Amino acid sequence: MSLFSDKNSSTTVAFGNKDTYGNSEVASPVFGSSEAATPSSVEVNKLIRNTYMLLSMTLLFTAITAGVSMLLRLPHPGIILTLVGYFGLLFLTNTLRNSAWGIVSIFALTGFMGLTLGPIIGAYLTMFSNGAQLVMMAFGSTATIFLGLSAYALTTRKDFSFMGAFLMTGILVAFLAGLGAVIFQIPGLMLAVSAMFVLLMSGLILYQTSDMVHGRETNYIMATVTLYVSIYNLFTSLLQIFGVLGGEE
Repeated sequence: MSLFSDKNSSTTVAFGNKDTYGNSEVASPVFGSSEAATPSSVEVNKLIRNTYMLLSMTLLFTAITAGVSMLLRLPHPGIILTLVGYFGLLFLTNTLRNSAWGIVSIFALTGFMGLTLGPIIGAYLTMFSNGAQLVMMAFGSTATIFLGLSAYALTTRKDFSFMGAFLMTGILVAFLAGLGAVIFQIPGLMLAVSAMFVLLMSGLILYQTSDMVHGRETNYIMATVTLYVSIYNLFTSLLQIFGVLGGEE
């Protein structure tokens, strides 16, 4: 989702903190390092398997709720309600991350995001004669980027923890710039912010995957949230870019 919206109400969201699931370590910040001992390869593999399984289910649930939203022609809730709902459910998920209720919370979060995504996709399908092509291009590009970057981080096991401070600063700057683009209605800035989010979310995928591989992230619920938000932002940002550059009204 975006913390800013263009004429199609496209939205990009930020993400919340990471912590441990079933571990006694102290909660670590989003770009911080864990104080717990390095998990074994068996634990790491289990974390990765659980994360991608939960991620797949949440993405499917988002697709379903987005489809329902389009079928019922629900209006976009607007940026304020979207942000309140997103950050509220994100806080709830973070609070419940060490219990089974965390699973329920993450599905509530991703389902809500699907309801906000449906009107955005619907707007592109309505406003552009090649809207379906734009949506498929954004979907295909998002899948290719995510799978490619994830495979690279998993196979090379390269440590991308050095990107933490850069990503945190970059996302904050992009967020504020996006708000400015909305308030002052600057299309060029909106496009630039979308391009920034494509790069930042790509970096975040590498960062989060590296954290799982190297044992800095041990909570599969929060790992799923970070990857989910990266994919959501990547898709909406690419969709906005393709709409501006290749949309045919």
